[in-house]
Amino acid sequence: MNNAESQNISKPSFFEGNNYSHWKAKMTVFIQSLDYNLCDLIVDGLNLPTIRSKNGDVLPKPRNTYNDNDRRRIQLNAKAKHIIICAINSSEFNRVSSCNSAKEMWDRLEVTYECTNQVKDAKISMLVHDYELFSMKEDENIKSMFTRFTNIINALQSLDKTYSNSELVRKILRCLPRSWMPKITAIEEAKNLNILPLENLLGSLMTHKLTMQKREYDEEKEKKKKKKVIALKSSTNEDSDDDKDDDDDEDLALFKRKFKKFLANKKKFGGKPNKKFHQKGESSKKEEVICFECNKPGHYKSDYPRLKKKEFIKKKKAMVATWDDSDESSSDEDTRE
Repeated sequence: MNNAESQNISKPSFFEGNNYSHWKAKMTVFIQSLDYNLCDLIVDGLNLPTIRSKNGDVLPKPRNTYNDNDRRRIQLNAKAKHIIICAINSSEFNRVSSCNSAKEMWDRLEVTYECTNQVKDAKISMLVHDYELFSMKEDENIKSMFTRFTNIINALQSLDKTYSNSELVRKILRCLPRSWMPKITAIEEAKNLNILPLENLLGSLMTHKLTMQKREYDEEKEKKKKKKVIALKSSTNEDSDDDKDDDDDEDLALFKRKFKKFLANKKKFGGKPNKKFHQKGESSKKEEVICFECNKPGHYKSDYPRLKKKEFIKKKKAMVATWDDSDESSSDEDTRE
């Protein structure tokens, strides 16, 4: 039977040997939708009509002696058996074909796939352990977390282990991370957890998550806007600094030109440095030195009068030879000054 046929509301969910707990839950709902008495018959079992012998023994009642009530009970059992047979494959049919009642067929499938009570208790213990340690993961949203939680609860319920609604609600609130503490406190103060449906809690948590995401988006957008403003201001300041540097470079170039012009004029006319700038202790030092030209104290060789005259003549000849026409205009102006 294909998936399209198994989803038909007039046919039971088909079992192929996998995921028995899921099939069992769907079959229970399907049988209850047909006739609630059928579900009770499968769970509680069929009491076949019996009679007592003269010796007091309980014997099956002969079919020719059935009354209307007996026939109705037998017919319900046959209907339940038919529903189960239509919902299993040929391998499972061979497993339950020898059963006389629908309860026997149902119990045999349970024992086959849920094993004995000992194995069933072991499964319950494992699922309860998962339930107690259940918590929301860091990268998990509310919807996926609730799906995992529901799978554990449904598996426990198929093994006849159930929790009250208030216990489930409190468990969900406990498994949320610390960032949800304000919302948890608000729910505990505003809601009665004993009567709060689990679906309403899910809706409230999802709404809060959407609000948090919207707030984070707005904050991130504001941060990006501030970064753009800061970057614009820094670029503006850099431009102004560049303009200032350009002005400083122009002033420095002008100063260099003027200083070169001053040095050229000074060399041309043989200027000497101003003696006012000499330090005080220089005269006493000169008295101690001896000139290498005339071997007399009180002056250096460079200060010897005859030597200065010779050097001045040499400098004048060199300046006349190397002076170009470009400096004539400036030298004439300086001369007039």
